[in-house]
Amino acid sequence: MGSRLQIEGDESVLVRVTHSNIKSFSAEIRFSLQMTVEAVKEKLWKKCGTSVDSMSLELYDETGAKISVLSDNARPLGFYSPLDGYRLHVIDLDPSSVTSGGWLEDTSLVEKYTISDEAYGKLGGTFRKFKETLPLKQPPGQESKISDNYMGDLCANIKIGDRCEVEPGERRGTVKFVGQAETLAPGFWVGVQFDEPAGKHDGISIRFLLLQGERETLL
Repeated sequence: MGSRLQIEGDESVLVRVTHSNIKSFSAEIRFSLQMTVEAVKEKLWKKCGTSVDSMSLELYDETGAKISVLSDNARPLGFYSPLDGYRLHVIDLDPSSVTSGGWLEDTSLVEKYTISDEAYGKLGGTFRKFKETLPLKQPPGQESKISDNYMGDLCANIKIGDRCEVEPGERRGTVKFVGQAETLAPGFWVGVQFDEPAGKHDGISIRFLLLQGERETLL
């Protein structure tokens, strides 16, 4: 038993961590074998939200067999002989824990903020208020017409190859086209190739954005 405590100061282990209440939680975390079990719990508390006093730890090998329960907070982690690839399972013993009941995973359980149409109408700075001012700024009969030079000045500051973020959606990508596109509609357009696959174009999505209603932020 004494040999298990002979741990070199620079030794560490990479284990997979799971959680009893958060089924989607799975992370690979490296721990020093010199850390006490209590220090391991402190580190895990910051990762998963289970308090140290409410946390029980179980160690499993690669086959899924339970090796031990880390029951002594004063022992170094190395005492329990974990190896790379082992699994450290967090059990939350607190029935009123923030991790219980699926609150951290199922957003349908979270009460959504709502506002009545009447209350929304009294707010200032909303999109509804903005739309109400548009007819006042446009000549009669021109409310929906977009000129051929619409947003031309803004396009002059956007270059092919610029990095940008498109909202809504917070999707990032690279500018691939800037200018007028007669086959689409009047006005100036920006073609953005997203970093992540979207659409049905072999993982590459280029979206043409009319500079109206969308917001492009150069990075």
